[in-house]
Amino acid sequence: MSDAPLGSKANPSQFDCLPDLAEDEPYFVIRADDPLSNALVELHAYIGAGQAGAAHNKLAEIMALTSERPPRPSGSPKYRETFAISSSMERWRRSKG
Repeated sequence: MSDAPLGSKANPSQFDCLPDLAEDEPYFVIRADDPLSNALVELHAYIGAGQAGAAHNKLAEIMALTSERPPRPSGSPKYRETFAISSSMERWRRSKG
């Protein structure tokens, strides 16, 4: 058994998607060093499980966390690239549908 954390390169989760990505499939990685990472992953899980109340509470927690420090400026390259990836994900799904 590995001592590496679950979901790491050394100990991928059972549902790790990286090996299954199509060559042209866009993806986005949230790393553990992002202070919002665990809350964002939990929010995704709550939404996927249909737990609206828990999702709402988690989103409120995220909003409180983001109010404690200034947001990334909307003109930053990383911010703009995140939205570009989101758009490419939507286009990719539509092209496969």
